[in-house]
Amino acid sequence: MLRALITLALICLLNPAFADDDRAQTQKQLDATRQDITELKKALGQLQEEKSGVQKDLRSTETQMGKLEKQVEALQKELKKSESELQRLDQEKKKLQSARVEQQRLIAIQARAAYQSGRQEYLKLLLNQQNPEKFARTLTYYDYLSQARLEQLRNFNETLRQLAGVEKDIDLQQAQLLVQKSSLDDQKAQLDTVRQERQVALAKLNQDYKVRDQKLQSRQQDQADLTKVLKTIEETLARQAREAEEARQKALLAQQEAEKRQREQEALAKNRAKDDAKDDSDEAPRRPTKAPGAMVSSAGQSYGGAFEQAKGKLPWPVDGRLLARFGESRGDDERTKWDGVMISAAAGSQVRAVHGGRVVFADWLRGAGLLVILDHGNGYLSLYGHNQSLLKEAGDVVKAGEAISTVGNSGGGQDTPALYFAIRQQGRPSDPAQWCRTQG
Repeated sequence: MLRALITLALICLLNPAFADDDRAQTQKQLDATRQDITELKKALGQLQEEKSGVQKDLRSTETQMGKLEKQVEALQKELKKSESELQRLDQEKKKLQSARVEQQRLIAIQARAAYQSGRQEYLKLLLNQQNPEKFARTLTYYDYLSQARLEQLRNFNETLRQLAGVEKDIDLQQAQLLVQKSSLDDQKAQLDTVRQERQVALAKLNQDYKVRDQKLQSRQQDQADLTKVLKTIEETLARQAREAEEARQKALLAQQEAEKRQREQEALAKNRAKDDAKDDSDEAPRRPTKAPGAMVSSAGQSYGGAFEQAKGKLPWPVDGRLLARFGESRGDDERTKWDGVMISAAAGSQVRAVHGGRVVFADWLRGAGLLVILDHGNGYLSLYGHNQSLLKEAGDVVKAGEAISTVGNSGGGQDTPALYFAIRQQGRPSDPAQWCRTQG
């Protein structure tokens, strides 16, 4: 389209009448395009208001998702405890059952012996005793036997009582376990519903904004092309009005123009020589940075010294692959640069503090989703964004290597889970690759 408009401008140089007509037509097209742009900007403004509302809902939804993730994790821990307690009670039940069987066997043996001897044998033995001392010993012996039988019966009854209590505890523990599992299933179903609502809202928002933005860019480009052509036409008409005067002074102007061009070429040659010399002197090797796609690791010992002395010694906050590096363009827009890095990692992976510090922010933030900011003292901050859930709160003191959040894709703008990681030095962005250890 631009090539056709330039051709039209060249035709205008040869035909002034056509230039007047075409200027009016071009102006009309330009006015129509400006009107379209005004209407599109108005529509984009309304869409932006809707976007703000969706982002507000998105903040609430993703905050709720983080809380639900924590609740699900807590319920899973309680389930493990309940299952362990159930196993312990089951083992105790088996021991009591074994003891009950053994006690039943001993009581049966004693019952058979008592039946076979009979009570009369006991009386005969007592009446036939001629020696009083032997009689006393015999009586004591039978008393011991009687007490032993009673003790076994008491132990047997106690075992039955304990067994009934354990079985009751098992029934109660199983009922609690079923309630916890049901609650966990409800929480997971609720989380899935919230996730689906978030995905639908994000998809609609991104699609609407993309279509409107592309249309606006197209209209703005049309406006720029029309403005350029209109300017060319107006310049052509003005130049044609000056042709009579230029013809009378042609010889003089030609000479002056030639001298002027010669001086400009000489000045341009000098300036180019100076610029080339300056470029050669200013050129210096740059420090290589980690290429996109490189693997990073959180393994290794933590650095315990002051943060300002930690350059090149810190671990990365999560194991994964670099998707974007510091200073790169964000998408297709050369005007915006990455002030941190993006690390691809599995959803739910633990994010660890690269250095000890205090949590100064742990909440949802527009553009960063669920975000954690750590203060390391002396003006140094580390930022961890787009999390799935937050494990710490503002005011918490964390140690190097301690888990502070889990990897997610909150905040919008990305389809896959990844961690946004950045370092600030006195409020200025600093390349994380200069602070964290490289892979060996």
